[in-house]
Amino acid sequence: MELIEIFKALSNPTRLKILEGLKDPVKNFPPQDEGDVLVEGVCVSSIQEGIGLSQSTVSSYLATLQRVGLVEVRRIGQWTYYKRNEAAISALAEIIGKEL
Repeated sequence: MELIEIFKALSNPTRLKILEGLKDPVKNFPPQDEGDVLVEGVCVSSIQEGIGLSQSTVSSYLATLQRVGLVEVRRIGQWTYYKRNEAAISALAEIIGKEL
């Protein structure tokens, strides 16, 4: 786990807001067309609508969060869904608690 890269990713207020929003996606992002957001994740377009930025900006932010392991990605057909990587977030919290 690269702490510096994770902290850089979390230092952007919008990326942090996306990660916080994914904690309760039903409440924070518009309803999905189909599927279960708790299992499959949230579509980029719903995150974009909830955050209020362009799709390319939101996709870039999500790619950064994915690169550091804080979100998981799942492709279903033409759609890409994102959800929090709870195991990585728990591991990060444990490292912070023990080492910092």
